[in-house]
Amino acid sequence: MATQNAARTAKTTLISEVKGRFDKMTSAVFLDYQGMTVETATKLRVKFREAGVEYKVIKNTLVKQALKSEPYADKLSDVLVGMTGIAWSYEDPSAAAKVVKAFRKDEGDAGQKLKVKAAVLDGSVLDAMTVENQLATMPGKDELRAKLLATFQAPLQQFVALLNAPAQNFVYVLAAKEREG
Repeated sequence: MATQNAARTAKTTLISEVKGRFDKMTSAVFLDYQGMTVETATKLRVKFREAGVEYKVIKNTLVKQALKSEPYADKLSDVLVGMTGIAWSYEDPSAAAKVVKAFRKDEGDAGQKLKVKAAVLDGSVLDAMTVENQLATMPGKDELRAKLLATFQAPLQQFVALLNAPAQNFVYVLAAKEREG
């Protein structure tokens, strides 16, 4: 009896941890890793860690329990079958998808065994094709910041150039007068 209670408590704790990950994530990518060797799976975990992505293999029933109150839970019933690994991105929504795409490309046949099942982004479920073709190609947070900064700087650079133009033109006029005279 005590063993059953301990097991139930452990499951409840795990379910709440999984729910917490889904609550704070920006995106989650569901993966099928069937056929991958331990060595290949370890490489994948290292790549995820380097990108700031948390990757776990959790029983589908526990994930379903954790997500039962989410509006998108029904859409994941087909996804949460078989072997499922989940990669949570907390900062950059496209980080996990980019790691998967690069891993599949770099690891050859071993990488091709890793398959995207679906993803959750902003409460919407994305299919595998959308994850690989759109989410994985989205610019990251740093790229977006750089573009935004460049956008903010462009008008200022033009303004400074306009302020310098009269003085520069005056110098050109003086230089032209000097050459003539």
